[in-house]
Amino acid sequence: MKGLSLKLLRYVSLAEGVSFLVLLYAAIYQKRIMGDKDAIALPGMIHGVLFVLFCFILLHVWIERGWSFRKVVFAFLCSLLPFAPFYLERKLKQEETSCNPDGRN
Repeated sequence: MKGLSLKLLRYVSLAEGVSFLVLLYAAIYQKRIMGDKDAIALPGMIHGVLFVLFCFILLHVWIERGWSFRKVVFAFLCSLLPFAPFYLERKLKQEETSCNPDGRN
């Protein structure tokens, strides 16, 4: 079961990272350049939900796997930078495969 929560954190991290990039696009291009005042409403809501979900899953993984505080802070900071969730996903995948060398959960 521990592998499942780590895999879920990986997937939510990727989705949150993509939603952050979409939100940046909507805020910079559609809202500022094109003048669409409602451009960030939907991407902002989706990104907000994914960010909160990421935080809850990160808390769960922290408790379940006994991660250090430093590792949790690193994962959280990765969620705040535009391309860092993709780096985090790769690190989480390495940890997942090192814990489950046969590829099963």
